[in-house]
Amino acid sequence: MESYLELIIASYQGYFNYLTKEITQWYWGNYFYGLIIISLVVWGLEVIFPWRKDQSIFRKDFWLDTFYMFFNFFLLNLIVLIALSEATARVFDDLLGMFGLGMVNIELFDLEALPYGLGLLVFFLVSDFVQWNTHKLLHRIPRLWQIHKLHHSVKEMGFAAHLRYHWLEPVVYKALLYIPIALIGGLDAKNVALVHFFAITVGHLNHANLGWDYGRLKYIFNNPKMHIWHHAKNLPDHAPYGVNFGLTLSLWDYLFGSAHVPKEGRDIELGFHGDEDFPKTFIQQEFHHWHRKS
Repeated sequence: MESYLELIIASYQGYFNYLTKEITQWYWGNYFYGLIIISLVVWGLEVIFPWRKDQSIFRKDFWLDTFYMFFNFFLLNLIVLIALSEATARVFDDLLGMFGLGMVNIELFDLEALPYGLGLLVFFLVSDFVQWNTHKLLHRIPRLWQIHKLHHSVKEMGFAAHLRYHWLEPVVYKALLYIPIALIGGLDAKNVALVHFFAITVGHLNHANLGWDYGRLKYIFNNPKMHIWHHAKNLPDHAPYGVNFGLTLSLWDYLFGSAHVPKEGRDIELGFHGDEDFPKTFIQQEFHHWHRKS
């Protein structure tokens, strides 16, 4: 137990130093300034090419969602996620060790040993597919849906809505992604940063006030015209738990039958049934699920 406590303390110290470096230094793979640059570019596209022309540049909950972006992407790690993820990894390794195994032993192959582009593609596809399945679980399991409701409380779409989510969501995503990534081995930090920056950009675009679908590429990449239907308040009868679960790729939805783009969704109502009673402030939204019975 003492070693776990020491690990948690070291994790906090390490992440605090990392966060300080992110804010005070510029370098390739800097997530802090990378997020700012991507956000400003996509926001600029919203201003120049607005899909819903009557929607304000500073739409409803713009500043709340902006706060969520930085809280969820940086402060949340400092508060809880780094300690949880590091400790969980150690516990998992220790359990494997009891059976004479370890992360190296269960690794199916090493991505770094593959040709550069192929290794990057495998990492991206595995990550996105696992996250697509996790996203479906967030809609289908009642307890998880109570958490995920926060993301669907958005009433006017804009780029910053991408990172409006409950603090428990990344815990679920990271837990389910941990073993698949361990099985295929990891990539170095620069390559992981490249995948993350690409995912952030597509995610921002998906939630932006843009009427784009990328033509034939819509069958591969998620896009604003597709993702708007994921946030529709009124779901189709054949899909009561939701549609269009793709994060970066739309491919999985088309392959497994959860794609749904019946018409242009520019002016459809967003949210979920009962959202009029959903909390409106950050603190209330973060803890609303504790007061739910289902």
